[in-house]
Amino acid sequence: MKKTLLFCIPALLLATSCSKLDELDNINPKAASTIPSTSLVSNAQRMLANTVATPDYNLNPFRLYVQYWAETTYPDESQYNIEIRTINRFFWDPLYRDVLSDLNEAKKLITADPLLSVTDPVAREKVRANQLASVEVLQVYAWMVLVDTFGDIPYSEALDIDKLNPKFDDDAAIYNDLSNRLNTAIGQFDAANNGLGSADLYYKGSTANWIKFANSLKLRLGITLADVDAAKAKTLVEAAAPNVFTASTDDAKLTYLSGIPNASQLWVSLVNSGRADFVGANTFVDRLNALNDPRISTYFKPVGGVTPTTYKGGTYGAPNSYEANSAPGTVLEDPTFPATLLSYTEVQFLLAEAVERGFAVGGTAASHYNTAVTNSIVADWKGTAASAATYLAQPNVAYATAGTSYKQKIGVQKWIALYNEPVESWKEWRRLDSPTLVKPAAAISDIPLRLTYPTTEANLNGANYNAAATAIGGDVVTSKIFWDKF
Repeated sequence: MKKTLLFCIPALLLATSCSKLDELDNINPKAASTIPSTSLVSNAQRMLANTVATPDYNLNPFRLYVQYWAETTYPDESQYNIEIRTINRFFWDPLYRDVLSDLNEAKKLITADPLLSVTDPVAREKVRANQLASVEVLQVYAWMVLVDTFGDIPYSEALDIDKLNPKFDDDAAIYNDLSNRLNTAIGQFDAANNGLGSADLYYKGSTANWIKFANSLKLRLGITLADVDAAKAKTLVEAAAPNVFTASTDDAKLTYLSGIPNASQLWVSLVNSGRADFVGANTFVDRLNALNDPRISTYFKPVGGVTPTTYKGGTYGAPNSYEANSAPGTVLEDPTFPATLLSYTEVQFLLAEAVERGFAVGGTAASHYNTAVTNSIVADWKGTAASAATYLAQPNVAYATAGTSYKQKIGVQKWIALYNEPVESWKEWRRLDSPTLVKPAAAISDIPLRLTYPTTEANLNGANYNAAATAIGGDVVTSKIFWDKF
């Protein structure tokens, strides 16, 4: 849209006080005049991965909420002080502003893009369809994260520039719409044609991988609904299962570069910051020790100067000594270490649960569980098949004897395996109610079941904020998301 800039000059200087400037006089010659549609997708992919994987306590406290880590000097986030650094706003804003808004604009540009690099007109439209379907899958993912974190959120009016005060939509209704959108996107893909090309930071334009990602996300969505709508969950899961990830090479992840600003957010916080803010939490480290878990040496560093090798967690929710406890592992300090959005390991746990719920997905619950645990140890964290087999042979890990319910068995091992997926780990802890976590003595609330809404919503969108708060049972951390039934 062309804009005209008016400015006023004193009448003593000009007979006419207001003059119209030609728009060319106001163009920055160094700024891009057009934006390639796929570059917006690249930025959205990067920001989405950063947001869900960063350990930055200013916006992503979820490694602390599931008690993977404890803090050293300032334990506020482990005590659930959300407002001290407006964590809720800093998680909310990037997803709306840098992910969903960019993807929304990308859709418009892709639709209008002549795609002249694709000479065949039929193939051109198939490439366009693949690009739009990929964008839709990313949007569904981001919307799910927002619902899983806050509950009712602005959705149907959220990206409308003419709606300055968007209404909050019901969380269950949003999920229902997202399942429909995901089904449509899956049907839109054509595996014989390319998609986003080199701009695709996850799959380098491989449509086959995007189809697997979309179906794996559909599997996650379906299982998430299982306690509130078993029939819908069954339909979604059984349709998705034949087309999900089949190996860790299918994982939806962003592999970072070795330098700023495109290095891993873990490296930024653990190394580049020069700070020593985190150690393993005793809750998690003690469990790993008790289970003789072979991943402990990758997840954490041993305590220095102690023989034999010792892994020790700091007191969760309290200040801790960095030197006297096990810091996050060396592998996490690699600037290229990837951010994972959805993994083959997670898919296998979801299939194990699907079998337990009576859904026709093939295999047994134990076989999927064993595959998930083995893949986590061997493929995700570079252990050995022998160590995985030894681990699974222990009575307190073996599927037949590890717990009294499938939610307990899967919940504990999924919690351990999703160490690099903290947002999803927090969601699954709430949904499966396993493992049992206890709030620290200094906590200002119970362990959060959701983040409260940003104060900007209360201040600038008050009427809709108040309606949403009432609808969810109060804008407090103990109000449950619709799928959290137990």
